[in-house]
Amino acid sequence: MSTTPFADLNTLATHLRRELETKKFILLYAYNGTGKTRLSTAFKDLGKNGDERDTLYFNAFTEDLFYWDNDLENDRERVLKINKDSLFFAGLGELEMDNRIRPLLDRYADFDFKIDTSAWEVSFSRNITIGEGEHATTKTIDDIKVSRGEENIFIWCFFLAIIELAMDDDGTGPYKWVKYIYIDDPISSLDEHNAITVANNLAHLLKKKGSHLKVVISTHHTLFFNVLYNEFRDESRNKKASQYFLSRDKQSGGYIIRETGETPFFHHVAALAELYEAERSGKLFTHHFNMLRSILEKTASFHGYRHFSACIKKDANDEDGLLHQRLINILSHGNYSLYEPQEMLEENKSYFRKILQDFITRYPFNPMLFQSAPAPATVPAPTPGATS
Repeated sequence: MSTTPFADLNTLATHLRRELETKKFILLYAYNGTGKTRLSTAFKDLGKNGDERDTLYFNAFTEDLFYWDNDLENDRERVLKINKDSLFFAGLGELEMDNRIRPLLDRYADFDFKIDTSAWEVSFSRNITIGEGEHATTKTIDDIKVSRGEENIFIWCFFLAIIELAMDDDGTGPYKWVKYIYIDDPISSLDEHNAITVANNLAHLLKKKGSHLKVVISTHHTLFFNVLYNEFRDESRNKKASQYFLSRDKQSGGYIIRETGETPFFHHVAALAELYEAERSGKLFTHHFNMLRSILEKTASFHGYRHFSACIKKDANDEDGLLHQRLINILSHGNYSLYEPQEMLEENKSYFRKILQDFITRYPFNPMLFQSAPAPATVPAPTPGATS
């Protein structure tokens, strides 16, 4: 794979802008801490000229355009305030954003919202069911404070609605200034299924015919990257898309981008690399057991076994592998929230590490998949009797 070095992020951002003169999409994969968010800011800043700009971007700073008023005095009317001075909200009052955001949000959420364009705030509500059977009734709870994850998904759908407006702008609307879209790690802590769903929905939107917008997407999520790569494969064959690994050059202190080649990851390989990175960092959540089970099932099927337990290493004191099999069965069937990931108990982290490390040792996956991951967290050895 060819590599290209850059002295700093401004130089790299300039290169990406030049490449987008002939390309439509650029995908970047990089580990956390590499500089993805700073790169998106550098790219955006290069498009500033006084009060004019050319980049609609989504990164960690986008979420800062929204902030909560929790009604500390009465603790009742909680609203999400909007920074009205940002071009992100250009023309908000005339565009009926509620109706544009709602069909996007309904894919992921069970709450509703209302945007008050005179007060520049958003209020949220949720329907709850009271009673059972034919006596059940539905009640709407207004002015709720949604969770941090639900807030993030709302902001993401807000951004998607703005992308739609920018794509449809004929040069006379509030988003006529948008030439580039830069998206950096849109949603964190997604499980395997929802990473695929969000990536598919995003790709279908961005591939809309007739759009003049150029797009850069950067992420540390291997599965998310892989799904987008596959969605943009036809664009790549037509030389309209590029895919790179972004890393630091330890010798020069600069940056390197490497072409990914034809197939950067298969879904199960991408998920395995994601699990390895999570295991090494110590940030293990209950939905990671679902991902592990999926990988075991795919591997068992490939090798002709009927059950994933065939891919679990048997210990001397557990010749049938029943303990680890039961753990995976139990811990991969919970109703785990997309919006509020639940961290594993320390005991289950230990079991997870052992099953994953034994699996990687037993099957000869390419060791390059597991480079540059953070150092492992120290967790005591497991003892029998884990609970969910």
